[in-house]
Amino acid sequence: MKLVGNWSYPTAIRFGAGRISEIAESCAAAGISRPLLVTDRGLASLAITTATLDLLETAGLGRAMFADVDPNPNETNVAEGLKMYRDGGFDGVIAFGGGSALDLGKVLAFMAGQTRPMWDFEDVGDWWTRADPAGIHPIVAVPTTAGTGSEVGRAGIITNSQTHEKKIIFHPKMLAQVVICDPELTVGMPPFFTAGTGLDAFAHCVEAFCSPHYHPMSQGMALEGMRLVKEYLPRAYADGTDIEARAHMMSAALMGSTAFQKGLGAIHALSHPIGAHHHTHHGTTNAVCMPAVLQFNRPTAEGVLSEAADYLGIAGGFDGFAAYVDGLNASMNIPRTLGELGVTNPDIDVLTRDALNDPSVGGNPVEMTTENTKALFEACL
Repeated sequence: MKLVGNWSYPTAIRFGAGRISEIAESCAAAGISRPLLVTDRGLASLAITTATLDLLETAGLGRAMFADVDPNPNETNVAEGLKMYRDGGFDGVIAFGGGSALDLGKVLAFMAGQTRPMWDFEDVGDWWTRADPAGIHPIVAVPTTAGTGSEVGRAGIITNSQTHEKKIIFHPKMLAQVVICDPELTVGMPPFFTAGTGLDAFAHCVEAFCSPHYHPMSQGMALEGMRLVKEYLPRAYADGTDIEARAHMMSAALMGSTAFQKGLGAIHALSHPIGAHHHTHHGTTNAVCMPAVLQFNRPTAEGVLSEAADYLGIAGGFDGFAAYVDGLNASMNIPRTLGELGVTNPDIDVLTRDALNDPSVGGNPVEMTTENTKALFEACL
């Protein structure tokens, strides 16, 4: 099977090895003639970024770049990027990188023509209707990891550095006009990030599959996304140059992000405040929290996860699925506890409060309360 395709799910996706060569054409399709490439500091000087800037320059699109993006991007990153964007007269964003760069790039394009403060557009009720749609600039999204799936999302997660809360900035028009998924861009990703981002995709699929909300399309996508991770993440982790494994993991990331339209749950409700307060890697934090959350959700999710185990070829129903997750984490050297991940002297009361305020809470199959959420944090620690 040739792993190449042009999809519209939920936006235009150009999938396949080498397709970063279509970056200029993708900008034209999105209506961008003066792009600002937004990436993170770690990627800024790498060959894949330089080569992409070369392609843009050759096509007469310049080679402007903003790379002051923190691992958990915050309002300061947004303000600095927005100043560069507006001062430079850019007309669109190329969001290039992992979840942090993708989220920040999308938020910059969204805020380009807004006059209200960014926090006015948090994903609360119909706050997104406060935005001026004409002020939202086009986006081309280019993931260089296989995990968050932010390239096909309609939101960006920005950390409020004053309150240490992760906020979701949402608008339907934040969806990229074009996505380029080129697995060759992920070949240089170190094993630690391959594991963390891949398990992020797996967490998206698991939580979407367990969510009690009705969305059969997402349910099917989440199940197949889990299968792709099971089959191909160990291969990508063992051999970073395995382009087939890298491609399937990029698909799993897309599927997980699209599937969680059905909802997320306690894994993300815990992970978001931990990342905001302790600056941990998001996907790895999800992986650390997953075993405890599976047990927490067992009273309600045992049946559905037994069905998933059958589809995945895992014997033993729920217990087999939970044991598989434990073994997968161990095989990729994922820390067993948040303490081993570097979370020291946590304020459990604050983490619990923030977790219960996180939008992911609504998708968990077991109702989260102050008491059981605090106990869940303690189990993860």
